[in-house]
Amino acid sequence: MPDHITAHLHEEAATLALGTALAHAITPGMTLYLHGDLGAGKTALTRAMLHALGYDGRVKSPTYTLAEPYTIETASGSLQVVHFDLYRMSGPEEFLDAGFREHFNAETVCIIEWPEKADGVLPNPDLRISLSVAGQGRDVELLALSDQGNACLNRLKFAPNL
Repeated sequence: MPDHITAHLHEEAATLALGTALAHAITPGMTLYLHGDLGAGKTALTRAMLHALGYDGRVKSPTYTLAEPYTIETASGSLQVVHFDLYRMSGPEEFLDAGFREHFNAETVCIIEWPEKADGVLPNPDLRISLSVAGQGRDVELLALSDQGNACLNRLKFAPNL
């Protein structure tokens, strides 16, 4: 039972493949934290996840809106996904003032870029994903921080050395 996976993603296609694999492993109610510097691939990973889940529209970074909700029709019904980008937030109180806590429930997958900007008010993550630029590719670390996160990593079908 892995609770921790590290890999080197040699090219953008590997990042997209990881996003696709994650889309097939996540379940409603999960909270994912995405860590990494600007340009590390957080939005690209999220975009790949959303497209693999069946969303066929444009996926943009919610840098200015802070949150972008998606309703995706799947074989088992509607899935709610909210993609947060907290980079421009001035502090945790801004997260609370925006009313974002209502999105964290048993039916919604919440994907949060820059979670440190709302430290102390965000629910704990099920999965923490850290991305960093490494040469022409990226290094990634996936860390399960709950039973749901562990189950996700156990379902994950990903060949990291693409």
